[in-house]
Amino acid sequence: MTQPVPAVPPATVATYVFAVCRHADGDVLCRLPGISTAPVRTLPFEQLHAVVQDVPAAEADRQFWTERLSDPDELERYVRAHHQIVTAVATAGPAAPMALATLYSSEERARQALTADAARFHTVLDRVAGRVEWGVKVYVSSASTMTETDRTVAPARVPQAPGAGRAYLERVRGTHRAREESRSAALQAAEELDAALRSLAVAARRLRLQEQQLNDCRRVQVLNGAYLVDESQTARFTKAVATLRRRAGALIELSGPWVPPYSFAGEDGAHGDH
Repeated sequence: MTQPVPAVPPATVATYVFAVCRHADGDVLCRLPGISTAPVRTLPFEQLHAVVQDVPAAEADRQFWTERLSDPDELERYVRAHHQIVTAVATAGPAAPMALATLYSSEERARQALTADAARFHTVLDRVAGRVEWGVKVYVSSASTMTETDRTVAPARVPQAPGAGRAYLERVRGTHRAREESRSAALQAAEELDAALRSLAVAARRLRLQEQQLNDCRRVQVLNGAYLVDESQTARFTKAVATLRRRAGALIELSGPWVPPYSFAGEDGAHGDH
């Protein structure tokens, strides 16, 4: 008589992964709150460590996270908790941060998936070790903003004198040409600035341009760059930005250094079960 196969009890916890690193201070991590009541800990695999936390299995499905992350307050809470853990890990050494809400149905499933991506994690950690990220944004005056010249050119009413209409149109065309030439020059300056900074960086990325803020409609972004720089070259890099800022006819914003360098240290292919 065939014996019935015992039912496998449903898992009570899932595994949330914050980051992957080579070394982690468990004493420091366990004192951080994370996103649940369970302690933050490490999960070893392939000479690496994943920084993880158990969460209730009921909170590991897509619907739960869709609802939570649709709430601005909840989203902020999870982002802050996630970033706090990642920053603590990166402070101790190179780290590959995982995306927000990277979840696996069990610890074993997490270990299997992370092991499959071990080579990628080693590549990422080698890339960012001893390096930081700097952000450089370049803005120029918005081409859609009416200048003082435009205001003087625009007539209160259609001119009636012979030849006045043609002269008016010529002035308008001249204003537009000058504006486009100024914008083209700014774009060229941004390209030259990017090339100069790339020569000082280990790696660089052109990020998506950001839309102008409603309260700042007089400028438009022409460069949003991220640069991975050796820590020993930080002073040289920032000095180069300051020099280029004085020479360029555009507004240049410098931000950083960012640790971990998110633009260059993503999870690189591992996204969890959810």
